[in-house]
Amino acid sequence: MIRPHALALALLTCGALAACSGSDAAIAPADFPTWSNTQVNMVSRTTTGAGVAALTSMRADGALETVAVELTSGKKLWAQPATMAGRLPGMGVQAPATVETAPGQGVVVALDPAKQGRWNATLMARDARTGKQLWTRPVHSTFGPQRCGKFVCMSEHTALANARMVVLDPLTGKLLWKMPGIAEVEWADDQHVVILRLAANPVVEAYSLKDGKPLWQQPVQAALGNGVDLSGGWAFGVAGDRLVGYIAPYTHPKTGKTSTFGMFSIRMNDGVIDWVRPSVVRVYPSGNPAVSPVVRPVDDEGTYGGFARLDGQSGRVIGQITATQVPGSGWWLAFPSAMNTLGFLKHNAPGSAFDLSSGQATQVKGVRSWSFCVTDPQPLGKAAAGFYSVASLCEFDLATGKRTADQGAPPAWFTGAQNGWRLWRDEKGALHGIKDATTTLPGMYG
Repeated sequence: MIRPHALALALLTCGALAACSGSDAAIAPADFPTWSNTQVNMVSRTTTGAGVAALTSMRADGALETVAVELTSGKKLWAQPATMAGRLPGMGVQAPATVETAPGQGVVVALDPAKQGRWNATLMARDARTGKQLWTRPVHSTFGPQRCGKFVCMSEHTALANARMVVLDPLTGKLLWKMPGIAEVEWADDQHVVILRLAANPVVEAYSLKDGKPLWQQPVQAALGNGVDLSGGWAFGVAGDRLVGYIAPYTHPKTGKTSTFGMFSIRMNDGVIDWVRPSVVRVYPSGNPAVSPVVRPVDDEGTYGGFARLDGQSGRVIGQITATQVPGSGWWLAFPSAMNTLGFLKHNAPGSAFDLSSGQATQVKGVRSWSFCVTDPQPLGKAAAGFYSVASLCEFDLATGKRTADQGAPPAWFTGAQNGWRLWRDEKGALHGIKDATTTLPGMYG
């Protein structure tokens, strides 16, 4: 799966086909539960379940490890060696799969470096709280395990001709059903799973989780047209009963031709295409593609238009600025916590801002917005050579282009929330948590 953070890090220069991309975020009141864990160097996103948060961390020697922490305190519960076997750098470092198996009980599934014969790694399932090993499965190549409802899904043999997706029991590792090809889970509940089949002609498909019975399928080209190439990346999110997808552009290095790209929505119950926004690029940083996505149109000549905020449920434009309003160059996008202002950040210099509902320029004095902490991220080395850590956001004063001194938690549109807890990585790799939400919300990373 190629996640938006990979693009955010790889395409951080203005003019790239991802479009260059902060926040009036107040410091969280002291009575909100909060914690920090500086023992980890978080390089993946986090997954949660059964009161545990799991992530992939990089040790001081450059090796990877799976780390489980207590969600309510950030206390490290256990850590075990981790690896990647066949994952593509543009996908970002894989996170463990965390599956809740009963109230307060769960399983963390990750790739262990143990090799056996022709197998390059071992899929390892451990008790979420104790780290006790439950079962193993030999792996040749994979993009990594994912939670799919109450089960574990994984595409395996991804580097071989007999690639397939398997659905496993999280407690025993028993194979429940399988299907040929490579796929990524985009949404699931306890009865159904919706996947993106990764192929030359990608397809969004729904299956019954119990027995693998096909429910519906929808070719991506039916929404966006011919010429889709997943090499540029993709992202999905859920808005009500709609699955909202974004396919990023990819320019072939030899032909110079850019692939088909844009956003679309599919009805979850029957797979019918609901709305389409072709030839738009999602900007970074930004929220989940299903929650108030901000996009920039690109014409047939590769010329960028203005910026538009869409309604994830309907695809309608709910705010925009024109191309003539976009300042010259040397800026980075920044958004406040409510994403109601589009800021153009210039480091250590005055920036500019526009009200996204009216499209009118606004004063920048006193406007605090969030943008990427660094504009020149460095790739990881050794066990994750060519990969990048998940991005971190910092708060800036748009009037000066300087970081604010009293930064709090990044906005919810970036972090999302899991059972009220919001988790994020700071620019040094530490993991932080705060419980200032009331439910589960999607963020930039899903």
